[in-house]
Amino acid sequence: MNPLLRAAGFSVVALATSCGVSANPSSATHTLQTPIGPIPMQGELPAKEAVPQLFAELDFQQATQAYLWALPLVAYAQWQKEFSDKLGARNGDLMVLESYEDKLGVITANATTPYILGFVDLNQTGPLVIELPPGPTAGGVGDFWQRAIIDMGQTGPDQGKGGKYLVLPPGAKPPADAGNYYLANSETMNVLVGFRVLDPDPAKGKALVEQFKMYPYADRAAPAKTRLLSPEGKAWSGTQPRGMAYWQRLHAIIQHEPVNERDRFYMAMLASLGIEKGKPFAPTEQQRKALEQGAEMGELIAKANTFAKRFPQAQYWPDRRWDAVLNIAEPSQRLPNYDQLWERSAWFYEAVTNTKGMVSKTPGLGQTYLGAYTDNHGDWLDGGQQYRLHVPANPPAKQFWSMTVYDSDTRTLIDNPQRKADLSSRQQLKQNPDGSVDLYFGPTAPAGLESNWVQTVPGKHWFSYFRLYAPTEAYFDKSWKLDDITRVP
Repeated sequence: MNPLLRAAGFSVVALATSCGVSANPSSATHTLQTPIGPIPMQGELPAKEAVPQLFAELDFQQATQAYLWALPLVAYAQWQKEFSDKLGARNGDLMVLESYEDKLGVITANATTPYILGFVDLNQTGPLVIELPPGPTAGGVGDFWQRAIIDMGQTGPDQGKGGKYLVLPPGAKPPADAGNYYLANSETMNVLVGFRVLDPDPAKGKALVEQFKMYPYADRAAPAKTRLLSPEGKAWSGTQPRGMAYWQRLHAIIQHEPVNERDRFYMAMLASLGIEKGKPFAPTEQQRKALEQGAEMGELIAKANTFAKRFPQAQYWPDRRWDAVLNIAEPSQRLPNYDQLWERSAWFYEAVTNTKGMVSKTPGLGQTYLGAYTDNHGDWLDGGQQYRLHVPANPPAKQFWSMTVYDSDTRTLIDNPQRKADLSSRQQLKQNPDGSVDLYFGPTAPAGLESNWVQTVPGKHWFSYFRLYAPTEAYFDKSWKLDDITRVP
């Protein structure tokens, strides 16, 4: 037997012909044992009756890979549709997410600072003007593949001093007065515009938000006031849908977007599955089966790729279980010889948005994110168990730090009876004499330490992000080290 076939899990079993041995080797029948089951062969070719099975496997593999590829695009498309259908947002409106309830729909939202977010379809507006007021903000503009187009605020060109930005659709030329703006060229027609207010004073934050303006460049002489909306308690979800709904959302958004050169092979896979730009969504029964199976397997692989990262650089400290969750080398997701497909899939399954500030390596600027999916023994974090996290004194954050708990299934803030998902240096936590802090997670609060506790939900797994805002040198040189999450009796 060919040793390469044996190494790949293949074997050949001869089948007796009616005369014992075929006189014509090309017509000899045998069976090839493959990872998808036995394949009847006629000589070196698959038997005719095996061809449908092979095509079904091809369709399943295409659907699985297309699912993983499309995660960032479907996430934004879902989020945009939920804002529109459930929260009443129109093109260019801003949604203000402040409370725990407001943020329950955002994948891995931070629970500490307000979000101000809006989706804009440049098909409708043309070039877009953004007027950011001066003040402590962090945000930016991203395209619908969740590539950062430009940062705004402290990590943007305005450096917190405010300014005017001009977002250009794909192929648009800068106007004559382009020098009056910070220019941002989008590769997609739909964009997300968002920022966070970092000032801890709610009144100052509100005043800053109310100064923000966003309008079509064509209306610059007399722009309409930007509408500010709130979810007002309405339930919504930005988590990518499952099953056929995933593909329906993908089909809908690709109708409105140009095809990037890097994605043409994936578009070919989708076309063979009944999803094509300019054509209705009408997969055959066989295609539908492949799509449903591909979405199921794709999400399983996404979970492994996210919650058990195998990227060499993911584990931040070699003797700790904390991951550097954002492993995209730069916001464009592009390295010299390839684009980061699997790093991108991992981040955009568990999170949304990406800016330069989120991957900043400059002490005192931006944010950093550490993720814990297991306890110190490597076991998944169980909502029915009690855990403790020891945070050593002097966490390396110029602004503040926070520890936030998420539901592993939805990747959104944990939806618990306590109605709380985070602990942070902006809260009144009980400290140890040396300045360290012990945080607790479990179904019940430790006696006398309720202020240091987040309630978890039995029957559900959870994971957590430890965020450092404006991380200092001790984080980058790793002289400060965070303990693992430890199960307690």
